[in-house]
Amino acid sequence: MTDTTGLVTEARDGKIDRSRRIALVVLCSGMLMIILDATITNVALPSIQSDLHFSQSSLAWVVNAYLIAFGGLLLLAGRLGDLIGRKRIFMIGLGVFTSASLLCGLAQSQSMLIVARFVQGAGGAMTSAVILGMIVTMFPRPREQAKAIGVFGFVASAGGSIGLLAGGALTQAINWHWIFFVNLPIGIATALVAARLLDRDEGIGLERGVDWLGAILIVSALMLGVFTIVGAGTQGRGAGQTLGLGVVAIALLIAFVVRQARTPHPLVPLRIFRSRVVSSANLVQALMFAGMFGMFFPGALYLQRVLGYDALQVGLAFLPVAVAIGALSVGFSARLVIRFGARETLLPGLALIVLGLLFFTRVSVDADYVNGILPGMLLLGVGAGLSIPSVMTLAMSGVARGDSGLASGLVQTTQQVGGALGLAVIATLSTTRTAGLLAGGASTASSLTGGYHLGFGIGAGFVAIAVVAAATLLRPEGSLPAEEGRAEAGSADHKPAYSGEPSGSSNA
Repeated sequence: MTDTTGLVTEARDGKIDRSRRIALVVLCSGMLMIILDATITNVALPSIQSDLHFSQSSLAWVVNAYLIAFGGLLLLAGRLGDLIGRKRIFMIGLGVFTSASLLCGLAQSQSMLIVARFVQGAGGAMTSAVILGMIVTMFPRPREQAKAIGVFGFVASAGGSIGLLAGGALTQAINWHWIFFVNLPIGIATALVAARLLDRDEGIGLERGVDWLGAILIVSALMLGVFTIVGAGTQGRGAGQTLGLGVVAIALLIAFVVRQARTPHPLVPLRIFRSRVVSSANLVQALMFAGMFGMFFPGALYLQRVLGYDALQVGLAFLPVAVAIGALSVGFSARLVIRFGARETLLPGLALIVLGLLFFTRVSVDADYVNGILPGMLLLGVGAGLSIPSVMTLAMSGVARGDSGLASGLVQTTQQVGGALGLAVIATLSTTRTAGLLAGGASTASSLTGGYHLGFGIGAGFVAIAVVAAATLLRPEGSLPAEEGRAEAGSADHKPAYSGEPSGSSNA
């Protein structure tokens, strides 16, 4: 009888583990679709401009409309996932994103495309904001959680390079409309599988009311803040509009914090920021992504405008970064986090990113790929492969189940705001440097390269500050195996966010 019971339990546990793995693939597929869309569009911008007759300034809104909605709604979407159910927000987001992708592909006018991109950004925010929270709930034990976050980190990071390749291939082989149509089969398939496998968690409820004023304040602050940051590159950092909107965005953010501190039922409980590890990890992450944009933005321009690469060649040039991130994130980084701790894995990863960016500050106007580009790409890929899973693990550590959606949205928000801020600073200063070199009589190629050198150096500076912050603010932690017994002992309190077995037996 005992043997039969053991076999039944083992079979049931095996089924649950398979369900969780499939559910992880589903969640990562949703994230991959959103990451792909963010980069695939950039490659197609020249074709979109020519077809729909955008001016150079108005073309930026094809990207900015998406970024403003995406960055502005992440935090709210994450919290709504905690309140009314993370699966519900994920499914709504998938529907909105996929439908908006169809409208983008069908767009025959500038206004239709820009509005559809804004709606697409809102759907992307709802989908991605809750994914990390669902993953840490689904995989409560430190060992398996580290591996799952490693897979998520690989998808979130490597998807950018895949998007460059796919964007170039689709635009050249068919037309730019298909960069949006390709989302339809992915979105529909992901929704069908997610509806079956992800458990319908009800959230902590809305019985005590929703802080709608707080929601309006935080969405307005973040949208206006992102709008100000992305507009700083064209308006100028010291322009009246930039300074004025920046002051208003900060005032709205302060009003939101005051509101959350005083209302009895806050939309975003400020207790989440009392965790030194969570707050510090998000600061480190914002600086890291600000610095990484010091490679991807000026790096892509350097390859195109100085070395003469086409869109597909740029994607191939960045492929070693994706390969290195994938090789490390999926298995190796997780083992390092389990063995040594997330902080101890994060620090050398950040240092490698700094070295990679500094390497690019010395590239020449006629650099060959193998000797002049590839070593820096590998340093960045290895560094990011170690850093991204580690900092995500720290940012989600110690977060209560009822706040996991909020913490997930916060992770995504710091990535977006940090990246946008870094991009604005790097683009503005590198452009100013290029203009100064041109005025001094330098050649176009030399002037562009000098501006990009400055951009790479600024990116290295951002990540160097992240190294200092991680070393001083993130307290040393014990290795995860030492803590795993405590986590597993308390794992009965975690209800996995997947289906396949009755909830009473889903603590495998």
